Amino acid sequence: MLRRSILLAALVVSFAAPASQVFAAGTSIRVLYPSFGGTWATAWIAKEAGYFSSEGLDVELVRVGGSTRMVAAMLGGSAPIIQAGAAAAVAASAAGSDVVIIAATGNISPFHLMARPEIKQPSDLKGKKAGITTFGSTSDQMMRIALKKFNLEPNKDVAILSLGAQPEVFAALHTGSIQVAALTYPLYGRAAKMGMRELVNFGELGVEDINGSVITTRSFISQQRDTATRFVRAYIRGAHRYHTDKEFSKRVLAKYGKITDDELLEGTWRDYAPTILKVPRPSPKAIQFLLESHFKGKAPLPKSDAFVDTSIVDQLEKSGFIDSVYK
Repeated sequence: MLRRSILLAALVVSFAAPASQVFAAGTSIRVLYPSFGGTWATAWIAKEAGYFSSEGLDVELVRVGGSTRMVAAMLGGSAPIIQAGAAAAVAASAAGSDVVIIAATGNISPFHLMARPEIKQPSDLKGKKAGITTFGSTSDQMMRIALKKFNLEPNKDVAILSLGAQPEVFAALHTGSIQVAALTYPLYGRAAKMGMRELVNFGELGVEDINGSVITTRSFISQQRDTATRFVRAYIRGAHRYHTDKEFSKRVLAKYGKITDDELLEGTWRDYAPTILKVPRPSPKAIQFLLESHFKGKAPLPKSDAFVDTSIVDQLEKSGFIDSVYK
């Protein structure tokens, strides 16, 4: 699966460049993100507020649909840092790569399972089609959790289709090509306005997630630790601004998400901002869940240290930087 994803990335991500070119300017880096959902807005806010620039970083933000595809693109040299679903990072690391999660903005799942109006109850999904971004992505994990909750077997009772990214998943739900999808704001809000039925609010279900994951490689941290640290510093400032400055955050969400509906902007901010972590450390419980899902039936499970490196966040917390931002 990982090799196939890398090949797909080489075809799809036309802007890919060798790592030597990406790092040629020293502090110019490309950062990939998967969709215009509020989960990924921290980096947008950090850029628009000038926090990356103040750290001496010239950050280019590029959207690439699908977390699995993005991890493959990173391994292919397209970018040293990405924001993507943690499940894709765990899968890549388990396959032998040095991919690692270094930060996250939250631990409450932002996903909502939305079904077309004709689906009156979960049992109506039997024989129907579900849409996800890519196999191995967070939306894939959430879909499988929901189907298990409903006693439905993936790809037997309900077909799971990989559609690329959330906008494509939303479009398929709108046209009726699929009957159910896991969506986040603002597309969740749009689906609700269109009369789609919410079957599961994963946050209320108690499913912990790793929101806004910052993902890189151990080799990048080793070779460019100062750059990675400066990125995380700006990212923490962006998370604080997201949490505390609603109007600025909404303007940024409107710009990157091309959203003109103030109700959707308000809903997006309210869904994410209150849950932002002061210390952006990935949830151990969420990592454990991902490991149990990926290594189902295998024992003993790998240690979470193999998939997460919090040394930069730990350093910034210990130094007092994070407290200084929140003061």
